[in-house]
Amino acid sequence: MARSNSGFWADFQKFIMQGNVIDLAVAVIIGAAFGKIVDSLVKDILTPAILQPVLQQLNLQNLEELSYYGIKYGLFLSNVISFLVIALSIFVIIRAFEKAQRKISRQEAIAEVPIEPTEAEKLMESQGRLTASIERLTQAVSSKTP
Repeated sequence: MARSNSGFWADFQKFIMQGNVIDLAVAVIIGAAFGKIVDSLVKDILTPAILQPVLQQLNLQNLEELSYYGIKYGLFLSNVISFLVIALSIFVIIRAFEKAQRKISRQEAIAEVPIEPTEAEKLMESQGRLTASIERLTQAVSSKTP
């Protein structure tokens, strides 16, 4: 029984090798790494810096230990802070990217605008053509005279 190239594995390979699948995989991996960075930023830097006085009064080492009758509102607060940091980071990155795109668009628009020659440049060009014509005429006359 002969195998066809359009079988399951060939279709799967084609699907995997498409650019958008690979781009998605890279985005997921980078997103996971970025999530770990933001999580560390919130837990190790922001939470102690912002909430340290409150945590000291409650005799707690970290925000996630805060609870009230089994309701872990400290964990919830930590996740809210993490979300806000992620949202702010994405906002800053997108804003910087859009600013760079606008700058590139303006540079391309400027490059596409034809530069009109000034009156002096037009006059010099006309004089150059006139001078060249006179020289050709002079050569033609000199070559015909015996």
